[in-house]
Amino acid sequence: MTKKLIPTALAAALLLAGCSLIPTYERPAAPVPTTYPGDPTQPAGQAAASLPWQDFFTDARLAGLIQTSLANNRDLRVSVLNIEQARAQFQIERSALFPALGLTGSGSRSSPNAYQAIDPSQGSVSSQYSVNFGFTAWELDFFGRIRALKDQALAQYLATDETRKAVQISLIASVANGWLTLLADDELLEITRQTLSTREESVRLTKLRFDNGVSSELDFQAANSLLETARAAYAQQLRTRQQDENALALLLGAPVPADATAGGTTAAKGLDGISPMPDVPAGLPSDLLAERPDIRSAEQQLIAANANIGAARANFFPRVSLTSSIGTASTEFSGLFDRGSKAWSFAPTVTLPIFNAGANIATLDSAKAGREIAVAQYEKSVQTAFREVADALAGRATLGEQVRAQRAQADAEGVRFKLSDLRYRNGIASALDLLDAQRSLFTAQQSAVTTRLLQLQNQVTLYKTLGGGWATREQIEKNQKS
Repeated sequence: MTKKLIPTALAAALLLAGCSLIPTYERPAAPVPTTYPGDPTQPAGQAAASLPWQDFFTDARLAGLIQTSLANNRDLRVSVLNIEQARAQFQIERSALFPALGLTGSGSRSSPNAYQAIDPSQGSVSSQYSVNFGFTAWELDFFGRIRALKDQALAQYLATDETRKAVQISLIASVANGWLTLLADDELLEITRQTLSTREESVRLTKLRFDNGVSSELDFQAANSLLETARAAYAQQLRTRQQDENALALLLGAPVPADATAGGTTAAKGLDGISPMPDVPAGLPSDLLAERPDIRSAEQQLIAANANIGAARANFFPRVSLTSSIGTASTEFSGLFDRGSKAWSFAPTVTLPIFNAGANIATLDSAKAGREIAVAQYEKSVQTAFREVADALAGRATLGEQVRAQRAQADAEGVRFKLSDLRYRNGIASALDLLDAQRSLFTAQQSAVTTRLLQLQNQVTLYKTLGGGWATREQIEKNQKS
């Protein structure tokens, strides 16, 4: 009868342990409009989230930098290790569903021997030895407390995995933007170098005219002032370029290769010499819920907070735990495994909360508040994603025309400078006209490069905000097959 009692009790406990107090999860409605502002025309093409980063960033120089960052970046490495930690924590919570079996051995000797008065032959020292195999304080999950904690840990693990993807997306976009910035820095350095050379020639010419009494000292000092302005701008640009390279090196986790900004795929240099990035369709705002890892991470955090309510509710109900063992016991070590030394125990324990000064109620209130916080954070992540995509779309709709206009302005200023220089050399125009043309040309050229940089970085940002960059071709193909 005893042999059948333990397995029967365990089977009954496992059958009864099917209750869950976790509230039914419902995804909150997305607190954003159904379309993006302006309802922009969508280009045809593959969705950003399903477009591997190798197919978007096709320039070989940039692709090499991204590969280096994925291998060496410490923030991404921490995100991967966070996944391992979250997985281990899930295994810890899951293990509580099963009994922890263990083998124990014990021995004790004490004096006086209480049985000596009954049997003087036992001596004054009492001995007791035992070896037992079994489990201790295994909680039977009647009301789903342990399973709720396990579900919470699982959701936290999934959220951490999505966070890793979001970190990778951000890293790839940062590397791309940092590389584009270096290319723009090189263009600006070249423009400043040419401007510096032009102004040195203007100072030489103005000094010659001043020495011959053709122009005043006012013209000479104005030209000299513009020359020093160009020198200061060149020094500043050198410093900016070095700092931008340092920032990119931090993202890479390694020094920036010397050939990272050299050459190109076309005859053009700088920003116009890179391989083009394809336009990607924005889709609908509702698509972001499935495509943005940061939104999926926020939703998993919400699911975890929802599961935590089930664990808090279970605290109001009894906890049933079992302790059971089977083994041998003897008063002599040599007789520990002799016939007749068999020993067993079966000790169920029921704990019913009666009074704990409102601790369980407070725990449940805290869990409910945590869920509302998670709801707000999830909704905020959706709103933030919507705003980021809308901003990038606004940039795509306007930056192209701005680049065209500023390049046309730079070309016009270039013609104006040549004409002013020619007129000044022939004594028709004043030095002030020439200096004003130099200043306007320098400003227009800088603005054209800066705006072109913004246009390219906006393409990167749109790809990032639409959830692109989390996977390679191999990962996407694997997901499609599964």
